Amino acid sequence: MKQGVGPDIWLAGDPSDLQKYMNNGIKGIVTNTVVQKELVQKYGSLTNLTKEYLNITDKKIAIEIDGNSTQELLEVGEKFTELSDQIILKIPCSQIALEAFSVLKKEGVETFCTTVFSVSQAVVSAQAGADHILPFCEPFKDLGLDPTKLVKDCYNIFKNWEGRPKITAALVRTPDVASSALRDGADGIIIFWPVYEEILKNPLTEKWNEIFMDEWKAMNKHGHLDDLPTKLNE
Repeated sequence: MKQGVGPDIWLAGDPSDLQKYMNNGIKGIVTNTVVQKELVQKYGSLTNLTKEYLNITDKKIAIEIDGNSTQELLEVGEKFTELSDQIILKIPCSQIALEAFSVLKKEGVETFCTTVFSVSQAVVSAQAGADHILPFCEPFKDLGLDPTKLVKDCYNIFKNWEGRPKITAALVRTPDVASSALRDGADGIIIFWPVYEEILKNPLTEKWNEIFMDEWKAMNKHGHLDDLPTKLNE
């Protein structure tokens, strides 16, 4: 029987935007080089940006790194893991990444393998030692394909493995794709904070919240909540 509280929610975005969500059950923060390039203009360097993330939470922070060789990945990665044990290294799927995953696994450094677009990529990366496999979703949707089929395929491949990697759906840009990824077996999803907020919105939820609030106000109007610290009369 599975244990725990269900799939993980990872957020992406500017530290100043994410801070208010971090106590809402968020697993951690995930970066990519596209977002990093934008935010280093504000924070001055990738190291400074990483420190800003560390300042807002004690949760895990996945910092994406890149390079032209395994050795470069390891050397750059070490600069970030030295900052905090909260740091996870996120590395694009490639030949040079495989050896890096193997070395980092032995060193006890948690890793994400990103830019995964096939089951075979997922398997070789997992065998090399990646702790999280990140199937991309929205690019498949852009091609008119099922955006979370790869999530489901990876789940089916890995579900009976002992010590299997986590399947963390990436490039999830809409609530419907987030829901599909979770239904298809994702251990977690990575979303930007506006998507996180949008997930909570539903016309039926809004309708019934209004119904219940009207009843709450009615009870308050008739004095039935006078012994409670309500603020409805302010």
